[in-house]
Amino acid sequence: MKIDIMTLFPEMIEAVMRESIIGRAQEKGLVSVSATNIRDYALDKHHKADDAPYGGGRGQVMLAEPLFLCHEALCAGGQVHTVFLSAQGRPFDQAKARELLAREHVILVCGHYEGVDQRFIDACVDEEISIGDFVLTGGEIPAMAVADAVCRMVPGVLPDEEAFTAESHWAGLLEHPHYTRPENWRGRPVPDILLSGHHANIEAWRREMSLRRTKQDRPDLFAHFTPRDKTDQKLLRRIEEDE
Repeated sequence: MKIDIMTLFPEMIEAVMRESIIGRAQEKGLVSVSATNIRDYALDKHHKADDAPYGGGRGQVMLAEPLFLCHEALCAGGQVHTVFLSAQGRPFDQAKARELLAREHVILVCGHYEGVDQRFIDACVDEEISIGDFVLTGGEIPAMAVADAVCRMVPGVLPDEEAFTAESHWAGLLEHPHYTRPENWRGRPVPDILLSGHHANIEAWRREMSLRRTKQDRPDLFAHFTPRDKTDQKLLRRIEEDE
């Protein structure tokens, strides 16, 4: 998996994406997350990447030409799926992360200031993605969030596939609660079922907790949930009876 990130602050990207799990995955050659400085493609000696907006108004707008030249260099004559991290974009979710994973090579564009010249978006961007209904100072944090979500699903990055398929959002549910040592922490004991050693009962408990948590905390997700088998149907009836 190769991800190129177009940014005004490449050091910010490198500092994060070279650490922890994604950093180790890059060292092993499993993934590549590279940050390219848009200013390197500016046309003047001051490496200017923005200017005042036509029509007036506050702030600066990122220039189309440095963005275009940077994008052109990263594409190297080919067609690379390009994402602009934008407050106007479609909300990012696990399904979109899986979709991007299938692309193998993706370019993420980080905006800054008041925005990006629309003509670059029209010419080079395939889709816009948002990580939530709020505004940040730039697209670097969203880009790193997207890159992390995608790269962690590359085979070999995590110990096994279950490390991400059993997590929240993979199948439309939130994940069950987790516990570790000690058995009793400040008067709060670990649920007895987790100490029983009965793996079938533990899995059933985890599934029930996942269903309960989703219904309580994310009713919007739960509304689209479809029981996978008779066990799910039984658990749902039990949850309804307890309400």
